[in-house]
Amino acid sequence: MKEYDLIIVGGGPIGLACAIEAQKKNLKYLIIEKGAIVNSIFNYPLYMTFFSTAERLEIGDIPFNCLAPKPGRQEALEYYRNIHRYFNFSIHLFEKVTEVKKNEDSFFLVTTDKASYKAKNVVIATGFYDIPIQMNIKGEELPKARHYYKEAHEYAFRNILVVGANNSSVDAALECWRKGANVTMVIRKNEINNRVKYWVKPDIENRIAEGSIKAYFESNITEIRENEVEIETPNGKVIIDNDFVLALTGYKPNLIFLEKMGIKLSEDELKTPDYNPETMETNVEGLFLAGVVCGGMHTHKWFIENSRIHANMIVDYITSK
Repeated sequence: MKEYDLIIVGGGPIGLACAIEAQKKNLKYLIIEKGAIVNSIFNYPLYMTFFSTAERLEIGDIPFNCLAPKPGRQEALEYYRNIHRYFNFSIHLFEKVTEVKKNEDSFFLVTTDKASYKAKNVVIATGFYDIPIQMNIKGEELPKARHYYKEAHEYAFRNILVVGANNSSVDAALECWRKGANVTMVIRKNEINNRVKYWVKPDIENRIAEGSIKAYFESNITEIRENEVEIETPNGKVIIDNDFVLALTGYKPNLIFLEKMGIKLSEDELKTPDYNPETMETNVEGLFLAGVVCGGMHTHKWFIENSRIHANMIVDYITSK
């Protein structure tokens, strides 16, 4: 069984940033990623544009050159592939970590679906994009109901219902409408979310105001059927024809996975993990968190641009010991 100074679970931008710092300090490390490199970004919608500018997505002091003010998914994938080419990471792709357990010898046993490893320290940088937040309504299990959106072509000329009023919901609604879909939105609150990208928010509001996209505010879906959807609105129940439901209701970290490792979570609805904000070490000695996973259910707290520093904090602390 191979032994490492540091195992990094998750090969997203923050996991890669941790590896860069580990290389600088000559630590023997390994990244283990269940999918492709920067797998979450790979699974983003094809034409997604980041809110952040390119320089705020940089890691390892490697410039992110971008023609547009805001980079898109394709440019980000190219950038992080080039980061790997430059640093030549020790990384295992398409290998899923199933258990992280601390042994009596103070080493961690990291078990995957392919092998087992020993590590003095472990960083969890798994993000939050793997587990959709369910609506828990009848019909949500139907194939027409989807929690991920890739591109609009499939939905052209069909009756589409988009749930939510955040960036992913608004982008999907606008793209599908522009490709010829008949788009309806169901929004729990009485307005479009203020976190929606500032150059997109007026666009969706204008499309709703002119009637191009129908929006039910202060409303919820109550049932999804094969050819229709039932909506509870302030004016009573509404039933509309429907071919697809894009339930872009958000995502959450794998909190059960964190708890199994012994990480304490707050008892409130945010389920915030217990960690030292100065070192990123959890209540389990030698086990660290990095990136958006630190926020628990508060998935809008941490981004690439404000959590890149976690890598320095973690590796500096490890080497100081």
